[in-house]
Amino acid sequence: MHRSRPHCVLLLTLLTLAGAPLAVQARTLRMVTLLYRHGDRAPIDTYPKDPHKDAAWPGGLQQLTQEGMRQQYELGQYLRSRYQDFLSSSYRRQEIYVRSTDYDRTLMSAQANLAGLYPPNSSELWNPEIKWQPIPIHTVPVSQDRLLKFPMKDCPRYHELMEETVQLPQYQDKMDAWKDFIKEIANHTGYSVEGTGPRRAWKVYDTLFCQKTHNLSLPEWATPQVMATLEEISTFEVMSHVGFHKLNEKARLTGGILVDAVLRNFSEVLRRSLPLKMIMYSAHDSTIIALQGALRVFNGRHPPYAACHIFEFYQETDGSYSVSMLYRNTSSSAPYQLVLPGCSASCPLHRFIELTAPVIPEDWGKECHRKDNSSPATERAIIALSALSGLLVLATVTLAVLYGRLRKRYRTM
Repeated sequence: MHRSRPHCVLLLTLLTLAGAPLAVQARTLRMVTLLYRHGDRAPIDTYPKDPHKDAAWPGGLQQLTQEGMRQQYELGQYLRSRYQDFLSSSYRRQEIYVRSTDYDRTLMSAQANLAGLYPPNSSELWNPEIKWQPIPIHTVPVSQDRLLKFPMKDCPRYHELMEETVQLPQYQDKMDAWKDFIKEIANHTGYSVEGTGPRRAWKVYDTLFCQKTHNLSLPEWATPQVMATLEEISTFEVMSHVGFHKLNEKARLTGGILVDAVLRNFSEVLRRSLPLKMIMYSAHDSTIIALQGALRVFNGRHPPYAACHIFEFYQETDGSYSVSMLYRNTSSSAPYQLVLPGCSASCPLHRFIELTAPVIPEDWGKECHRKDNSSPATERAIIALSALSGLLVLATVTLAVLYGRLRKRYRTM
């Protein structure tokens, strides 16, 4: 559900019209948008000297585990409990839209979540032995996903920003402090020292974390201190992508895209009086980090499995609209409130739009591509080469014509 950029103007107009006293008796929940991380999974990769390799994971690397399925099912049950008076007790396709990134673990997480959110009632039981009903989940290829899988490969400007970030003194100081530690990790894991940096340290940590979670033995060198340092490096790596340098511009190329979509969708629901009540996004820790980084509410901690960021849109008693944000990062306690800097917990929607405007891209494609840095001398060289190529082509054609005429004349003799 995406429209043209002027959605903020339209939404502000709708909010102004709604500001007049209406026959609204109480604060009313109008729409919910939520983004969650997939459930527990196998490691993304293994390292060369990993004693377990991928044989330890029956479902395969990167795949959702049974524990991950249980986590998502429990999240779905929580959402049913929280929104039992908002969503219909039976599945209604007009009320919910579900989108996932095109990965097995996120698609399966969405399926498990929906099983907990919409347990079939008697009329929905298509097979009495299966307490489950199919619900549509939408996706697009990873290479085309600009909403939930942020540009790491095809956004030159983002790479420029990261190159600038790693040159900062605060970044270089950290790398110098970890230099000897990273050499040791390279030796233990079998990676080359030159190729071992923060990103690879994160992969090693991820592998060890997954193995520890699933009660697999860790190598002797993976002491609690080593694990703590790897986690510290991983956290620093995450922060470098959303902080330290040109925060708004980074956000415009990543999490701001999703902030924009959340506002666009609510604008569309109001404009067209749609019955849509919930939009559900099944994605990754990186998606949550980018979103919360753009909103300036990221706490610096890695989102755990099944972490869920919630937007709740309300119509107030005076007819105006507000938005509240919640974050559920554990099943042992209720989600806690997130407050957009510069606003209140229940943020008036027009204020929310104003505060997030700097992180919403006007034209992502234009903002993402490198500026033309070619010098006048380079441009002249390109023009000269083009002219020379043209002359060569012309000479080739002329010779071909002459050769053809000579052959024709020779044959007629």
